[in-house]
Amino acid sequence: MVSEAVEVARVVDRAHRESWSTVLSSVVRLTRDLDLAEDCTQDAFVQALRTWPDGIPDNPAGWLTTVARRLALDRLRRETNLRRKLPLLVEQPDDAEQPTDPLRLVFTCCHPALARESQVALTLRLICGLTTREVAAVLLIGEATAAARITRAKKKIAAAGIPYRIPADHELPARMDVVLTVVHLVYTAGYVATGVELTRTDLTGRAIELARMLERLMPDEAEPLALLGLLLMTEARGDARVSADGELVLLADQDRSRWDVKLLAEGVSRATAALQRGNGRFALQAAVAGLHVTAPSWEKTDWGQVVRMYDAMMVSWPTPIVALNRVAARSLVPGADLEAVLVELDALSKEPALATYAYLPATRADVLTRLDRPGQAAEAYEQAIHLTANETERRFLTTRLTNLNR
Repeated sequence: MVSEAVEVARVVDRAHRESWSTVLSSVVRLTRDLDLAEDCTQDAFVQALRTWPDGIPDNPAGWLTTVARRLALDRLRRETNLRRKLPLLVEQPDDAEQPTDPLRLVFTCCHPALARESQVALTLRLICGLTTREVAAVLLIGEATAAARITRAKKKIAAAGIPYRIPADHELPARMDVVLTVVHLVYTAGYVATGVELTRTDLTGRAIELARMLERLMPDEAEPLALLGLLLMTEARGDARVSADGELVLLADQDRSRWDVKLLAEGVSRATAALQRGNGRFALQAAVAGLHVTAPSWEKTDWGQVVRMYDAMMVSWPTPIVALNRVAARSLVPGADLEAVLVELDALSKEPALATYAYLPATRADVLTRLDRPGQAAEAYEQAIHLTANETERRFLTTRLTNLNR
């Protein structure tokens, strides 16, 4: 009995990871009410835990969608004023599955009537099914702040009657940057996940699927193409990021024969095509990724060119994280002045956006180690260990800290 319950919980958890956004999007299309749709989708998963011990359905996602939609219809029928409960109503819903539903939901969450920070938080919550704590970790903000942003965004959508649809062609340019940002963050949330596993392939896969939809939606635009190229090149290295015994392997130490050659070639091709069309921020990020994966080895990476790419990125996208990546790359340029690098890292430590970002003290620890300051490096590693939300990363950093004393 216990093993059966464990198996059901495992299948429900996998269904939640793989099908949350599909089920939720279908219910949103039916109800045009985000709160109602989310409640009914959650209730469907609860019902699955109760009923699947009697037999797991052949199509878990289909079962969950049917139950969630039925629960939503029951709730709607009990309402005396149906139209009041349909704040997103712009067309009559149908029962046919819509493959673009997740993309519609992304554009709804990223409507320009919403504040930028609320757009991102709401999309991570609804599209990824992340908990509020996980959303806060991805955005480097407090949990209460994340919860407030999500609540405000839902209320604004309801009050403003924001439509559940993919915008018309003339509306796309104003919406594209935030949508691309959100899709990239979805990938980031899966690339280094909160919890035990290093990667959540359901989230990385969902981000790639959305990126492909965006490329098809705007085939002549450079940035959707660049984002897809960036994600594919990153995904191609996925298997090599973890050793046979489950430990983190940095890019510098990865066995390149384990990279997915097909994905890598597709990513490089798209990134190259994007750079021929423009040098937006995702095109530049894709260019940096391309420099890494096309170099014969980590040691032969053109770090000077990487730094120049980040210099250009700082012009169009001057964020603290980009600044940190630039400094980290600068530390790897042959003959780099590591004392000057350390000064820049110390300056970045005053950035509020990086206060909970584990990669800042981890980078600082690496530089201090190369400067032969093990005491200070140990303090930095301890800070990074405290900040990381991923157990695989924590073990890696702990090993680095232990090795300082050998």
